[in-house]
Amino acid sequence: MVRGVTIVAIAGAVVLGAVVLLRAWPLINVVETGRTPEYPDLRPRIYRAEVSQVFDAALHAVDRMPRWTILVYQPESGEIKAEARSLVFRFVDDVVIRVTSQGASTVVSVRSASRIGRGDFGQNARNIRAFLQELDRQVERALSHA
Repeated sequence: MVRGVTIVAIAGAVVLGAVVLLRAWPLINVVETGRTPEYPDLRPRIYRAEVSQVFDAALHAVDRMPRWTILVYQPESGEIKAEARSLVFRFVDDVVIRVTSQGASTVVSVRSASRIGRGDFGQNARNIRAFLQELDRQVERALSHA
């Protein structure tokens, strides 16, 4: 009897934990800097640098991202398309990076979208955050060597 109650209690805790985890992330599978209200911290990056420098830094940043693959890059339009694969199930997210001029600054916006499912458990936001951190490092490196 005690063993049965223990098993029911453990199963209930697992189900409750799963519900809490599922509710921790919004039920979306497309995230874009400056356009996804569920992630107000994800804003386009603005740099005081030449577009070409920032574009090159973005390419280097994508190269340094684990499990990311560059599909297409077009310096003339300032666009980079890449795939990001998850570690465990190898789900694929499509990432589009846009590098544009805005006055004396260069703006980088990022969009990450899951190919399947209705919710991404926060993976697209993590993709963007990781990329922007690496981009900051690469831009800083490029400007220090200029």
